[in-house]
Amino acid sequence: MRQATINRETSETTIDLSLVIDGKKEVDIETGVGFFDHMLTLFTAHGSFDLTVKADGDLQVDDHHTIEDVGIVLGQAFKQAIGDKRGIKRYAADFTPMDESLSLVSVDVSNRPYLVYDVQGLSEKVGTFDTELVEEFLRAFVNQAGVTLHVKLIHGHNNHHIIESIFKGFGRVLNEALTIQDESGEVPSTKGML
Repeated sequence: MRQATINRETSETTIDLSLVIDGKKEVDIETGVGFFDHMLTLFTAHGSFDLTVKADGDLQVDDHHTIEDVGIVLGQAFKQAIGDKRGIKRYAADFTPMDESLSLVSVDVSNRPYLVYDVQGLSEKVGTFDTELVEEFLRAFVNQAGVTLHVKLIHGHNNHHIIESIFKGFGRVLNEALTIQDESGEVPSTKGML
């Protein structure tokens, strides 16, 4: 079973996270940031993962450290759970609508961390949530998971819908890219390794 459990404690956050890639959409998320919990729940459901996250962060400062550190730990968990990447599909891309919003998310499970985040026009906040933290979360994830991720907003004007579209698409493309399609266990690279 492709799974991982990570515990990380710093002077800013304490995070306990468990992930099952081939899961049943079981979710138990408590970060102290309600909007972020909602987005992680959508990511998990649309990715068909199991995810438990308990985060205790310095929210009296702001949400930045908590959200970035959850991205770090989630990326580490995916990298550990994926293992040597034998037999995976590796690439996936998907357009995800959410009412008037449409985003494109594309991933390469390449062991080359890179983020392209082309999302223009978000307001500064959705409720009390700082929208710039979406990019910070994704960058932290990418750097630890070792994936290339492209996120592009095609159109949309409701900030909640835009971010929801991105998180749903993120789960969907990771699910597809991590699908075992080669039962012989070949690494999906002409180099013989990723």
